[in-house]
Formats: sequence, C-alpha cells, structure tokens
Amino acid sequence: MIDYGLLDRTGRHVVLREIDDENWRAVADIAPLDGQREHVAALAARYLLLSMREGVWRSLAVQADAAVVGHVMWARDEDDGTYWLGGMVIDGPEQAKGLGRAAVRTLIAWLAQQDGCEAIRLSYHPDNAAAARLYTSLGFQPADASEGDEVVAELSA
Repeated sequence: MIDYGLLDRTGRHVVLREIDDENWRAVADIAPLDGQREHVAALAARYLLLSMREGVWRSLAVQADAAVVGHVMWARDEDDGTYWLGGMVIDGPEQAKGLGRAAVRTLIAWLAQQDGCEAIRLSYHPDNAAAARLYTSLGFQPADASEGDEVVAELSA
C-alpha cells in the first residue's frame, strides 16, 4: 500500500494499492464519464490488460477509505531513467471530489523516492483541459516532446 495520509474533499483517506485477487474486478469496472472517453479508456480493464500483457506498466488501485474508486499506472523508462504516470481513471460518480489530485500527489511522492528518479513524466491530449489544469497545478511543465498526439509534461523530482 502507498499511503501519504492524503484525504479527498469529503474527508476520505486516499491510498494506492497493488492489484490483487481482492480488488482487480472492482478496478476493471472503473469507468470515466461518457464525455471523457475520447481521452481515456472506456473501462480501466484496458489499462489492467496493458499492465499484464506488455510488462511495462504497473497498475494500482485508487482507494478512498475501503472503496475502489479509480486506477492509475506507472512505468520506468529504462532508456533515460524517468518515471511515467499513466492510465488514470477515476470512476465517473466519484469525480470532482479531489480523488485524482490525491492519487497523483500520492504517486508523485512515492515515485520521487524510487532509485534514480530525477523526473516524472505523463502525457495527455491537448483538448483535455481538466487534465491540463490538474497536472499544471501540481507543477508539471510541458516538455519538448510528444507521445503521438499527446502533450508530454514533466515534473522534476
């Protein structure tokens, strides 16, 4: 469990947990709001499969108290040693409660403590204004790179 004592706006304790036999189904069922599906997968199950099959990403459950409310994943780029944050989805009915912010802050803090972490990167579609606001408010700055049609942003660790 990754726990930095953060709370969402409703006072729930937000932690990140490994995917296991107890929580994988709840994580797989996480779905964004309909209008967000052009920027993220329709279900977190897609991200779980990427983690399982490709061996690059590592999925984590986002929990608020005991409830699974989202998914986030991370990876390390072996070429340059940067860490990446990706595949974040907060369940539609749970949005606008500060869960995404708490999850990202928790993962940033944990990644920054990993061996050789000098920078944390992520990417988002330029039309995804909510993601841009969140990541900018947490200190991510646009990098001189792109991932397909997505903006890459970086935070020095």
